[in-house]
Amino acid sequence: MFSERAVLTTAEAALYLGSKPATLRKWRHRRCGPASFRVGGRVMYRLAALDAFLAECERADSRSNPELAPRVTQLRPRRDRSGRRVAEAA
Repeated sequence: MFSERAVLTTAEAALYLGSKPATLRKWRHRRCGPASFRVGGRVMYRLAALDAFLAECERADSRSNPELAPRVTQLRPRRDRSGRRVAEAA
């Protein structure tokens, strides 16, 4: 559907990203999100910019980037209020 067009409107870009147009407006106001530009007063998005934005989101997500995943550390033993160790229930 979108592959033949290089430039999308806000509503089309939101549909492409799986979000709402209001989300794109909020991101644009906060100067985050995919790059946009105006043509005759209409806000437009390049398809390549949307793909780059999605790729950057994927790289920044610790679930898809093992380098960002939190390191699993050994759990500390449970203690009661006085500070004594509590036996773990099996």
